[in-house]
Amino acid sequence: MEQRRLGQGLEVSAIGLGCMGMSDFYGPRDEAQSIETIHRALDLGVTFLDTADAYGPFTNEELVGRAIRGRRDQVVIATKFGNERAADGTFIRVNGRPEYVRKACEGSLKRLGVSHIDLYYQHRVDPTVPIEETVGAMAELVREGKVRFLGLSEAAPATIRRAHAVHPIAALQTEYSLWSRDPEDEILPTVRELGIGFVAYSPLGRGFLGGRFRRYEDLPEDDWRRNNPRFTPENFARNEALLARIEAIAARKQATPAQIALTWVLARGLDIVPIPGTKRREYLEQNAAAVSIALSADDLRELEDAFPRGAAAGERYPEAGMRAVNR
Repeated sequence: MEQRRLGQGLEVSAIGLGCMGMSDFYGPRDEAQSIETIHRALDLGVTFLDTADAYGPFTNEELVGRAIRGRRDQVVIATKFGNERAADGTFIRVNGRPEYVRKACEGSLKRLGVSHIDLYYQHRVDPTVPIEETVGAMAELVREGKVRFLGLSEAAPATIRRAHAVHPIAALQTEYSLWSRDPEDEILPTVRELGIGFVAYSPLGRGFLGGRFRRYEDLPEDDWRRNNPRFTPENFARNEALLARIEAIAARKQATPAQIALTWVLARGLDIVPIPGTKRREYLEQNAAAVSIALSADDLRELEDAFPRGAAAGERYPEAGMRAVNR
């Protein structure tokens, strides 16, 4: 597996594994299957694992902790704090208070069963707490050896600059894919200016760009995507036309649509690392193989022409979720 370097010298596998869907949001859960998938990821060299205390909540970190037991030295663990949820899953608030940062980190270390976290993100920016105070508390964790590198998720350019002035930020995580190209306007130029790596979550458009779902009805009854604007029946049908362009290139390359979508993200720069999520070994293996696929300049141009900013029908989150991003 190819390696890529994020900010501050943090080296990770060129493709990571998003673990959220193993425990939350995306339909039925199968812990044994998920742990087998994580083990297979490590065997393939996919060693950059992404989780958060909010996933489950809490149970995803526990699952990842069980999966990496005995293999800690092979793994770069990224986890997040800030989306505070109760044990029953109820969302409480976005919390960036310094005392909460420490409490959240201690909980994550315990659930993961590790002595340190490799990359610790603020999951969402708390508009009621100056970013300097939140990152200051995160920096204390670095000095104590509990965290190696710091990250932010869904932060605005001005916030990134203020945070980076307090303590070097290694990675900025934001949704980025063929149908979510907003980061190209301001966020990518900002992090590149500052030497911060970029981690692309949902690089497959929450599974849509992989062609797994052909109709709204294909989504499981308890799947969060049923409430996502891009997956409403009307928008689903409109977005199908975009998927057809990916499938045409995939057929020419003897690849899957997911591999083409991932290869496009990988081609956007060596400082970008996509973290597609999956519970299944089959899809993991396909995703990992995307690093060996080459797209020509004509292929890339065809994809980018088909997916200009705003091409996707529907916002990427419901209204409340959109208010919490890019702050």
